[in-house]
Amino acid sequence: MKSLLILGAGTAGTMVANRMRRLLDQDEWRITIVDQHESHYYQPGFLFIPFGIYSKNDVVKPMRDFIPSGVELIMSPVEVIEPDHNRVKLVKDNRILNYDFLVIATGTQTHPEQTPGLMEHEWRNTIHDFYTIEGAV
Repeated sequence: MKSLLILGAGTAGTMVANRMRRLLDQDEWRITIVDQHESHYYQPGFLFIPFGIYSKNDVVKPMRDFIPSGVELIMSPVEVIEPDHNRVKLVKDNRILNYDFLVIATGTQTHPEQTPGLMEHEWRNTIHDFYTIEGAV
């Protein structure tokens, strides 16, 4: 059996899992998706929160709601990717996952502290971001 491993169950990872589940023969392929967070954040919706169109409840949902049946979801941070051995080691239980194909869809992280002065006394008072749920709210 061939193995497709997807790291990241955000929008991109979830879309890949859903599409591949429909395209790949379930008797020939095992699809596994790994993420460290229980909640899915619909980030495009963050733009509508400051204007009262959406609330936090509209953009935060359980991750499992978006994973198709037949796809294994594992909740764990990734410790290391070993591409020379086609495997990924997870933090949880030191589990090793082997793969034939790997999709890395881990998203991005913001680092406002890297912009001098940005996070001083006006951060989240008059300076806001909409890249995080906290900033959008």
